Amino acid sequence: MAASSKKKTAKKAAPKKGKAKKKAARKKSSSAKNLAPSKTQRGLEASEVAISVDDASVSSLADEIRNVGGSPLAAYREPLSGRPLLLASLPIKAVEPTPFQRDLSPTHVKRLAQKIEESGSFLDPLIVVRGAEGRLWTPNGRHRLAAAKVLGLKQITALVSPDEDLSFKILALNTEKAHNLKDRSLEVIRMATALAEAKPRAKEKDFEAEFESAELLTLGIVYERAGRFAGAAYSPFLKKVDRFSSRTLAASLREREGYASRLEEINVEVGRIIEELTERGFKSPYLRTYVVARINPVRFHRAKKGETGPAMPIGAALTRMAASARKFDAASVKRGDLALVAAVAPSSD
Repeated sequence: MAASSKKKTAKKAAPKKGKAKKKAARKKSSSAKNLAPSKTQRGLEASEVAISVDDASVSSLADEIRNVGGSPLAAYREPLSGRPLLLASLPIKAVEPTPFQRDLSPTHVKRLAQKIEESGSFLDPLIVVRGAEGRLWTPNGRHRLAAAKVLGLKQITALVSPDEDLSFKILALNTEKAHNLKDRSLEVIRMATALAEAKPRAKEKDFEAEFESAELLTLGIVYERAGRFAGAAYSPFLKKVDRFSSRTLAASLREREGYASRLEEINVEVGRIIEELTERGFKSPYLRTYVVARINPVRFHRAKKGETGPAMPIGAALTRMAASARKFDAASVKRGDLALVAAVAPSSD
């Protein structure tokens, strides 16, 4: 009877495996369809791409390059948008990174310089735009520029754009070095601060593409005040309640200063709770993640399809989160709870 029962169980299990394989195949097929080439062709023809460095769209930019000791090499229209670009050789001293870029990583610069030296080629041109007071800024090449200086290069090859706003749109295209949460947040808040000064009437929501996500602005303010802030623990909470504002950038940033201060106060309470748990013998790198998840007032909220609004207004959410932190009972924590958090915890900053 036992053997017969096992055979029946095995037969019942087989269809489940088959369904799983079919489901996986459908998912793979769906992903492939998403990557299918567009049936509609866009952009310029080859004959429309090439232009002269003396073309009216780039001639003044070419003169500026010559004035700083550089040399325009070629000009063309970007094949998607048709915007003009100059390929140029620029004195390395004439180029500087945008002031709102992420902080320089000495380790990355040294490794990059070593690999460039080994290959004997500096192949990736920097993107360069006009910056404040006529300076030449690179919004995406800080580490390559630093590596070139380490190698003692006299000139740097660059794609120079007359579109000054490109420096605020480059974050989404920057794949030179993966941004962690802290890097992204700091770069976004620095961009926002610069834009608030340059475009005082612009609204925060006008820059959704440049800033990527609203919570990066709030986290950026906190990171500027406290570089060791554990933003990854709070990011899931903020993603559900933080949204771009319809107010001007300057006004919105002042409001976010208040949100950041309240977040810092909550983090102090979280630190106190962690100390209590540590005294009770809990030792885990996921203690903060666990505590923040426990006091998150929207942790069980699941957005409906098409829903874009916040799960709760951010001000109200911070108030409830602070209250939960003050009332947190460390004695209620069980060791099994931490094991579950470790399995689903987000990556660290």
